[in-house]
Amino acid sequence: MEPIPLMTPYKMGKFDLSHRVVLAPLTRQRSYGYVPQPHAILYYSQRATKGGLLIAEGTGVSDTAQGFTDSPGIWTKEHVEAWKPIVDAVHKKGGIFFCQMAHVGRVSNYDYQPNGQAPISSTDKQIPPQTQLDGTVTEYSPPHGLTTNEIPDIVNDFRLAARNAIEAGFDGVEIHGAHGFLIEQFMKDSSNSRTDKYGGSLENRCRFALEIVEAICNEIGPDRVGIRLSPFTDYMECFDSDPETLGMYMVQSLNKFNILYCHMIEPRMTIVEGRYHIPHRLSLMRKAFNGTFLAAGGYDREEGNKVVAEGYTDLVVYGRLFLANPDLPRRFELNAPLNKYNRLTFYTSDPVEGYTDYPFLEEST
Repeated sequence: MEPIPLMTPYKMGKFDLSHRVVLAPLTRQRSYGYVPQPHAILYYSQRATKGGLLIAEGTGVSDTAQGFTDSPGIWTKEHVEAWKPIVDAVHKKGGIFFCQMAHVGRVSNYDYQPNGQAPISSTDKQIPPQTQLDGTVTEYSPPHGLTTNEIPDIVNDFRLAARNAIEAGFDGVEIHGAHGFLIEQFMKDSSNSRTDKYGGSLENRCRFALEIVEAICNEIGPDRVGIRLSPFTDYMECFDSDPETLGMYMVQSLNKFNILYCHMIEPRMTIVEGRYHIPHRLSLMRKAFNGTFLAAGGYDREEGNKVVAEGYTDLVVYGRLFLANPDLPRRFELNAPLNKYNRLTFYTSDPVEGYTDYPFLEEST
């Protein structure tokens, strides 16, 4: 039988992928005290396949980077040692594993910050309270807008975190430049009111992101570096008045560094004739980028096959479906039914429920 497009091999730089189905970086909040835990060994190895790409959940680059309970870090020796057996387990199954370098910026409050200080950001504008899935309301503290002199220290945090990730055994890193976090707070005009060299023009707003890219490329090599971008999204009061131009400027700038991949989030899905449709507005950015292109945002099997077959993207990134189906590539290959995900257990701290207890195809049949 002819393999479906999603199950065809792909060469991503020096990495030989056996299929195009990628695990999205998913916040799971099971790293107690910011330290990755042994139960993550099972979680990630369940989802690993020979020649399959996994991207680890957003991992904090410093003690100022956190804004969620029990999300993992990579800034201390303890973190590095805790990640090693998790990475080893993925490699034993032949998987390729990248660590997402994250800093939430102002998506935080005093409780998560060292010495109860203000979260850092591009701005001193505060995010209004947000209502969560379970009905609770999250409050965000007024941020401290970084001074020009403070910014190089944050860039260096990313550089050191990338070095730590390679020491932990990861094959590479993904820079989190999406979803209203610190890097995007600089990039987007709704959250950047600066008047120094990091604000105002598009070039200035993207300067911080590109300085981080350059520092990490110099530290570990561009062939181990990816970035996640979401120019169309408006998470956490972070949006741009001209997302197409922002996205195009970033991918063209990234080409100068020869990074391995660009991972982009589609605009929000729309309902057409009763079915969700993905707007597919990443075409120009995909054509402009020289490296491997990853697309994410509401894809199912049918849409994933379509965009790979058409050359709209090289790889397709799956979040909720992969969370609930540890053997998602195999299910796609066989066109088997999928487990349903339970939103209520996405972010609980239980080391099993909603984490490693979703059944494999053999178990469910």
